[in-house]
Amino acid sequence: MTKLFEDILKEPVELSKSLGHTLGDGRAALDEAANILKQAQQIYLIGIGSSYSAGLAMITFFHAAGRPAILFDAGEFLLFGEVPKDAAVVVLSRSGKSGEIVKLLPKLRARGAKIIAITNTHESPLAEQADVVLHMMASFDHAVSVSMYSAMALVGGLLAVATEGKLKDSLVAQLQSAFTTLGTELNSWKQQIENSGWLDAKAPMYLLARGASFASANEARLLWEEAAKLPATALTSGTFRHGPQEVIRRGMRFAVWIEKEKSRDQDLAMAHDLRKLGAKVLAIGQDLPASAGDLVLQVPSISAEWQFVLDIVPIQMASECLARLGNQNCDEFRLCAYIVEDEGGLIGPDSKLEEFATE
Repeated sequence: MTKLFEDILKEPVELSKSLGHTLGDGRAALDEAANILKQAQQIYLIGIGSSYSAGLAMITFFHAAGRPAILFDAGEFLLFGEVPKDAAVVVLSRSGKSGEIVKLLPKLRARGAKIIAITNTHESPLAEQADVVLHMMASFDHAVSVSMYSAMALVGGLLAVATEGKLKDSLVAQLQSAFTTLGTELNSWKQQIENSGWLDAKAPMYLLARGASFASANEARLLWEEAAKLPATALTSGTFRHGPQEVIRRGMRFAVWIEKEKSRDQDLAMAHDLRKLGAKVLAIGQDLPASAGDLVLQVPSISAEWQFVLDIVPIQMASECLARLGNQNCDEFRLCAYIVEDEGGLIGPDSKLEEFATE
């Protein structure tokens, strides 16, 4: 059993822990952060890597509420971005130590920004310099971000709905029930994925989603790259239909996240046409027909805007299976550091260059 698979197996428990802390011992910090965002004229979210993917989920709540909010890649913001005076900035970073994150903090302070940190590290430059810290309180993953991503996306979503005054007891009960059910699905998903014939280490891979599930597609692209060591492309389903569909060839692999309410019919139609054109489709969503894909993975029942918390897990499992199929070590990075604390270049002191000598 890989360490990545072990991390995935414990994810439902880690999500429950993070939910319990955020609404228990961490509730005062959550309310303080929500109050800052309520009063802010400008809201910015900043992250990099899997933290940026979590920001993609969080920002959908502000968009749905008609609140102006901007999501920045931390590296791009550091070099090319700026915030207006007295903005409120949510900085997402599991370690709070990434090089870009540490360097942008003085830039934010110089503009008088209120800094809200979502992090898993109590003692970090980010936590020490933030006005409010929301601790994820989840266990760190062995290497590839699994629970770290999911817990950050969860806490970010909770902060967003608290800001809009929509954090209800019914939502909390729904999330907790979904996490419990999630734990019962993992081994079944693994068997379905391994027996499906959908995985192919040599086939081009596209990941398509809408709404908050685009965060799952974007994070899945990173999983393909980090765990399976293979390229992948993530696009919104709508964007894919405006030109990129010209790439479709027989044998290509697609993962399509099916939105529950607003675009269900469109998403199912796209999955149908992809299969008609010879592609192999993994469909992920709720209450899907068996004809939705070559492989159909059903997500536990949850409200449409929160499906993203669950629908990342099947593709996490798929990335682990693909890594084993392609004889790749998903538990170690060949080039990337666990925490990237510097800038420039790709080859660090711990890079395993001997692997490239035989390629």
